[in-house]
Amino acid sequence: MPAALEALQLEDLRQRLDDFDIVHCHGEFAHAALLGARRRRSLTTIHWRVDELDRALFFQGFPDLPVAAISAAQATGIPAVNLAGIVHHGIDRARYAFRAAPDDHVAFVGRMTDQKRPDVAIRVARAAGLPIRLGGTIDVGNPDYFDRCVRPLLSVDATYLGPVDDTRKGELLGGARALLFPIDWPEPFGLVMIEAMACGTPVVAWNRGSVPEIVEDGVTGFIVSSEAEAVAALARIGQLDRAAIRRRFEERFTAERMARDYLALYHRLRAA
Repeated sequence: MPAALEALQLEDLRQRLDDFDIVHCHGEFAHAALLGARRRRSLTTIHWRVDELDRALFFQGFPDLPVAAISAAQATGIPAVNLAGIVHHGIDRARYAFRAAPDDHVAFVGRMTDQKRPDVAIRVARAAGLPIRLGGTIDVGNPDYFDRCVRPLLSVDATYLGPVDDTRKGELLGGARALLFPIDWPEPFGLVMIEAMACGTPVVAWNRGSVPEIVEDGVTGFIVSSEAEAVAALARIGQLDRAAIRRRFEERFTAERMARDYLALYHRLRAA
């Protein structure tokens, strides 16, 4: 968000602080100073990794700021004095339609970065003999990565679709035999995994960050540690029940469940 717009939002919040029982901020830094004495009656959700130096300094400066982690993996980097609880993301159950019979391709959806590793996804799909379709933005912070590592791998069996909106994402994920999620960083959550599950599409994901919390190995996908394991997982992907994957999404990752979890945190913070 542009800094000027953020400043306007913070000023609006400052003027209305006393109107709310709990102030829930989905930001990272500036609001903590503005909240002042209201910090203990607030909740902050951080949507990025928290194990970097600037985050550590932030927590040291605001030990009275309650923070909700979006995964247990992320929570390991949040000091106990700040950690208010863990709330997994959820999405509208109607946002993506279930699809029982996929096409022959596999999918990759995410930023074209060395954290998400679309190049690995292409290699795995090619080794498994499956076409792959990739959707996502080219990272403005590292555009050379796409030209150096991804573009040379594109061919008739590996198609880059560019950025995809919700409609195109649903078509891409719903039509895929599997979503490949070959992350190379401690992913705090990974929303695309539950978006795939909403379509009934299994996830083949690397065992890093939040993955073991989100993917149920052998139920909603397979958790792997190497390209060879991912290729083997794709050979078994047809064994998974797409209807069961959709059911697990509805049981674990809907917006309603997320809202209930946050409401429970609000009540605990008010009672503290």
